Amino acid sequence: MTRLKDLYKSKVASELQKKFAYGSPMATPKLKKIVVSMGVGKAVQDKKYMDNAFKDIMVITGQKPLVCLAKRSVSNFKVRQGDKTGLKVTLRKERMYEFLDRLINLAIPRVKDFRGLNPKGFDGRGNYSMGMDEQSAFPEIDSARIETQQGMNITFVTTADTDNEAYEMLKLFGMPFKTTEQD
Repeated sequence: MTRLKDLYKSKVASELQKKFAYGSPMATPKLKKIVVSMGVGKAVQDKKYMDNAFKDIMVITGQKPLVCLAKRSVSNFKVRQGDKTGLKVTLRKERMYEFLDRLINLAIPRVKDFRGLNPKGFDGRGNYSMGMDEQSAFPEIDSARIETQQGMNITFVTTADTDNEAYEMLKLFGMPFKTTEQD
């Protein structure tokens, strides 16, 4: 069992149960999946950007990414319908917890001038989204071989009903949020 899954079962679930007084242990919020996505708009002009991003996201997540196609043509960006413009990976179960552990303990501390994650990244339904400016924060990526910096979006999908429940759950996992007035 991964470290964070064990932490959830031993500590996080019981803390949430106490704080929000759920009627059943099954009502306790859980982490359903983590979606990691990269927009690779430069791939329209040069295919090597897509190849590099594909390799990087595969090394970071340990899973082959899905190539996303443009839904419609945009002449200002020289994008045609059907062009390859992005990549995404959906992580579940063991890989999800392993990725979350590496993100919290290895990648986020390596970000330059980090002052905490913005707690306003919740969508109103208990899901949290954050962005990373560069893929080199992950230790799996060799920074000497990077040709261009590539950002990525990371979305945490939970079973929580409210943002407050999801915030508390992610905070108990160790997510370094900026401190707010309510803490």
